[in-house]
Amino acid sequence: MNTSPSITNLTQGLAKFHAMVGRISKDAKNPFFKSNYASLPHIITEVAEPLEKAGLVLSQFPNGDGLTTMLIHAESGEFISATYTLQVVRQNDPQAQGSAISYARRYAITSILNLAIADDDAEAATRPVRQAPAPSKVPPTEAQFAGIVQYLNGTPEQQKAAKEALKKYTLTKDQTDTLDGLL
Repeated sequence: MNTSPSITNLTQGLAKFHAMVGRISKDAKNPFFKSNYASLPHIITEVAEPLEKAGLVLSQFPNGDGLTTMLIHAESGEFISATYTLQVVRQNDPQAQGSAISYARRYAITSILNLAIADDDAEAATRPVRQAPAPSKVPPTEAQFAGIVQYLNGTPEQQKAAKEALKKYTLTKDQTDTLDGLL
């Protein structure tokens, strides 16, 4: 990261910016990973007015094999900047390079402005999903079982509710024997 000798005005501008900008919503969907994310155009649109009102300018440009992002205080010229090294798999493919630049721009903007976006761009979706073990079924208490039996002898709606409730439990042998005549 690089900075101007002083960033006092820039820091004050950044504080004003944060007072105005809200949480950036996720407006786009990644169909491959079935996840949502905040798109680059959406992020730029959301930060444009707060940046202007705070007297800040955001600039990004490709720089050799990286992307440089600068945040500048317009009046004083104070700045902070950082360069992100692009990871392009197919170096001679302009479309791959453009994709890497767009991806880097999105993350660089959210980083330099410290934006509130809970976005891992489907990183979590690339890892196997760990599912919590299914809770073990237990027998209903005597009171719960009595209520189920009462409902099984009630109206059709009550009978339906009782049958749904039974799915939540593992019945004891005595409870199974009691229900044999009711189901």
